[in-house]
Amino acid sequence: MTNLRHKLTNPVFEQIAQVANSNNLETYVIGGYVRDLILGIPSKDIDFVVAGSGIDLAKKVADYLHCKNVQYFKNFGTAMVRYRGEELEFVGARKESYDRNSRKPIVENGTIHDDQLRRDFTINALAISLNQSNFGELTDPFNGLDDLQRGIIRTPLDPDITFSDDPLRMLRAIRFACRLGFTICKETEDAIARNAKRMEIVSKERIVDELNKIMATAKPSRGFMILMQTGLLDLILPQLVKLKGVEIKEGKGHKDNFLHTLQVLDNVAAMSDNVWLRWAALFHDIAKPNVKRFVNGTWTFHSHEFLGAKMIPQIFKQMKLPLNDKMKYVQKLVGMHHRAIPISNDEITDSAVRRLIYDAGDDLDDLLILCRADITSKIEEKRNRFLNNYKIVSQKIEELEKKDFRRNWQPPIDGNYIMRTFEMQPSRNVGVIKDCIKDSILDGKIDNTFEAAYNLMIEKGLELGLTAVHPHLDPNTL
Repeated sequence: MTNLRHKLTNPVFEQIAQVANSNNLETYVIGGYVRDLILGIPSKDIDFVVAGSGIDLAKKVADYLHCKNVQYFKNFGTAMVRYRGEELEFVGARKESYDRNSRKPIVENGTIHDDQLRRDFTINALAISLNQSNFGELTDPFNGLDDLQRGIIRTPLDPDITFSDDPLRMLRAIRFACRLGFTICKETEDAIARNAKRMEIVSKERIVDELNKIMATAKPSRGFMILMQTGLLDLILPQLVKLKGVEIKEGKGHKDNFLHTLQVLDNVAAMSDNVWLRWAALFHDIAKPNVKRFVNGTWTFHSHEFLGAKMIPQIFKQMKLPLNDKMKYVQKLVGMHHRAIPISNDEITDSAVRRLIYDAGDDLDDLLILCRADITSKIEEKRNRFLNNYKIVSQKIEELEKKDFRRNWQPPIDGNYIMRTFEMQPSRNVGVIKDCIKDSILDGKIDNTFEAAYNLMIEKGLELGLTAVHPHLDPNTL
C-alpha cells in the first residue's frame, strides 16, 4: 500500500487525527486536495470525510484548535472551519442515488467506500487515512493514482451512469482536462457525447461557473474543442458552432473561424489573466456567419464587429452571464477589435489614433492585447504587415500620450460652461457645440487647449445664432 505520511507536513493533519482518534472516528483527507498534493499543486481547501457526522467532528476540531470561525450547513451535513488561512471542510461519509429529472441526489449515510463511489473521477476519489493504525495510507479503490500518473480523466463507475446522474460532471471532466493538461479517456469522452442532452437539466449559472474555470486555464481552447467534439457546445453556445467549417466557392475558401477564434483565445490567455478579456476573444468574430458574403471572387465579413457587439447582450442574457459592466466591457471590445490595426490604410493618422484612445479609454491596453492576439494569418507577408501596423499604432499611442493626449481625455470645455456662456438651457445646440469642439481636437483641427476650444465655441455659437452673454468665464468657478 502507498503511504503518503511524508507529504502531510501541515500540522493540522496531526491535530485533526488526534481529535478523530480520541473520539474513535474513522477519518480521511479526500478529493481534490489529495490529488493536488500528489501533483505538487498548492491548495488551501482541504476536505475531510468521516464515518459519522461531519458537523460533530468539525465542532470538536474547532474546540481543539480554539477556532471560532466556523460555518455549519446542516441541510448538507457539512461544516467549514477557517483556520490560519485554510478552509477545512468536514462531511459525513454518504452514498447517493439520483432522480432522472434532477441533479439533486437522495443522500443516505454510508461508508468511506460508499463516499468514494459517489466521486466524479478516479483522481478525485483518492483518500489519505488520518487513523492511528494506518496514518498516511492512501486508499485508492479505482486506481486513481495510476490515472494521475498517466494524466487520465476517468469515472470510477460506468460513465453513462455518472454523467446521467449529474450532467455537470461532463463539464468538470473538461475543466480538469484543461487545468491539469490531462486527457479524457475514450470511454469517458464517448459517454459525454452520448449524454450531452442531459445538460438541459443543469442551471445556466452552474454551466457558466464551469466555463469561467475553463476560461481561466492556460490553454482554454482545449476545453472548447472538447465541447465542440462532444456536442455540448451545440447546447451551450450554438452561436460558436456556426463559426465552424470552411465554405468554398469558385475554388476559394475562407479560414475556419472557429479554429481562428480558439487561437485568438489562447493568444489572449498567454498575455492576460483577465477572464472577461478572454470572453471578448471568444466572441470577437461571433457575427461572421451572419454577414458572410462571396463578392467578386472574395469572401467578405463586413461590419461583423458592429453586429457582434449588438449580439453580446442577448448572448449574455441567454447564458446568464452578468448583465453589468462586464457585459459592456466585452461588448465594447468586440465592437472595437478592428479599430486598432487599420490594415487597409497606407498611413495611420494621428486623428485616427486620438479617436482610438478616446473611444477605448481605460480599456485601451486590453483592446491592444485583443488586436495583437487577432493576428493569426499563416501567410508571412500578410502577418508581417499586420504586425507592423500594430507596432505603428502602439508607437503613435505612446507618442500622443506623452505629447498632449491622455486616455479618458475630456474636452477642455463642457456642457455647463457652454450653457453659462450663452445663458441657455440644455438643448440640442449644447450637444452640437460640444461635439464640434471634441471632433475638432480629435481631428487635429485645433489644439487641445482651453483657448482654442473657447474660440471655436464662440464661432460655432454665432453659426447657430447664439450670442455670448457671459464671455470669458473662469472655468474653475463653475
